[in-house]
Amino acid sequence: MREDQYTIVIFPGVADAPKSFTVGKRFIYISLISALIFTVSLSGLSYFFGKRYFQFLGNQGEVSELRRDAKVRKIKVEELSQRIKNFESKMARLERFENKLRVITALEDSPKSIEKNWGLGGPYGLTTSSYTTVLEKEAISMVERMNNELDQLDRQAKIETISFQELDEFFKNQKSLLSSTPSVWPTRGWVTSSFGYRKSPFTGLREKHEGWDIGARLGSNIRATADGIVVVAGREHGYGKLIEIDHGYGIVTRYGHNSKNIVKVGDRVQRGQTIGLVGNTGRSTGPHLHYEVRLKGVPVNPKNYILED
Repeated sequence: MREDQYTIVIFPGVADAPKSFTVGKRFIYISLISALIFTVSLSGLSYFFGKRYFQFLGNQGEVSELRRDAKVRKIKVEELSQRIKNFESKMARLERFENKLRVITALEDSPKSIEKNWGLGGPYGLTTSSYTTVLEKEAISMVERMNNELDQLDRQAKIETISFQELDEFFKNQKSLLSSTPSVWPTRGWVTSSFGYRKSPFTGLREKHEGWDIGARLGSNIRATADGIVVVAGREHGYGKLIEIDHGYGIVTRYGHNSKNIVKVGDRVQRGQTIGLVGNTGRSTGPHLHYEVRLKGVPVNPKNYILED
């Protein structure tokens, strides 16, 4: 037997003859080295993938936490955005109220009557495409935008405060004008025909409608929209039963198509006082009140003289 070879004998059983085969030393060495390398490599790969697996589990937990944080931030941002929108709506409503006050007090051209822009607010969503850098940048950008909007709303609120201070001073000195200025609904109902040009319900032609038609139930109360003196209480062509009130300062209101006039010429009335009942008299297609506001003889839009919602 050569010295660089090994003979391996295998005894398969008691009755069977032994079997032998020869293996070179070089093959044995290569096999042992390969087995060692395979074992080391397998151990290294197992450690590497095990470590990555636990890192992945940790990252999954971190991602889930970031997602929860993003949802919480989004909810808080949307709540704040809704508060800004509500505040914006209130400020816009105050502006409309102020504009009406300025119309009826002839202060619409005052230097302090400043045009305002209320195009602010609205919810901002946070992106979830990234949970680190992008999320932080988006949050910072969103906070800056909302801070800018709050600053602008604060400036507008200060302007509105100054404007109402001016109106307050005016009203303190003009109590008589205020009580004589139409400012409430003459009856409860809905506007079926507004001020301006319309198609005539009788001729089908284009005509100018000089007031509001307010649909209401037959017999509903009609109330004076300001203090004044009744100058007309009777039938007038087209108006049917009509009441006309002179409020002074060049302001006159008319109430037409009444079923009944409760006041008479010369009566002094106060704002809110019942003066008649809704009817269908005169040139009318159904129960309603025709309401007009005239300023120095010129019909103006009643919308500008109703301060109630």
